[in-house]
Amino acid sequence: MKIALAVEDNKVSQHFGHCEGFHMVEVNKGNVEKERFIENPGHRPGFLPRFLNEQGVNVIISGGMGEMAQELFTQNNIEVITGAKGPIGDIIKIYLDGELNSSNEVCKEHDHEDSCGHHDK
Repeated sequence: MKIALAVEDNKVSQHFGHCEGFHMVEVNKGNVEKERFIENPGHRPGFLPRFLNEQGVNVIISGGMGEMAQELFTQNNIEVITGAKGPIGDIIKIYLDGELNSSNEVCKEHDHEDSCGHHDK
């Protein structure tokens, strides 16, 4: 399984499309086998869900995400988890422990900085 976390300054970004990049985590039998960073190739409508699908991503974790992006990830067979907030290492552990639940919150505005995602678990 491959997980992508939208990141900003080693924390989960509160809006995936405007993140600095994606922390990619390859997991096998509940253990992290490989981690790497991919710079955000740019925010344009419909691009990032296809891009991450091409990278083999199964799950995207972000603080917040727009409705259309969530739909496109679903169409690309990528599970969407929103509402995450905190250091990426903590969020990975919470996810692998089965304790990270999506808030299912949808960002409706794109001119915010920190108002989308808003819980730690």
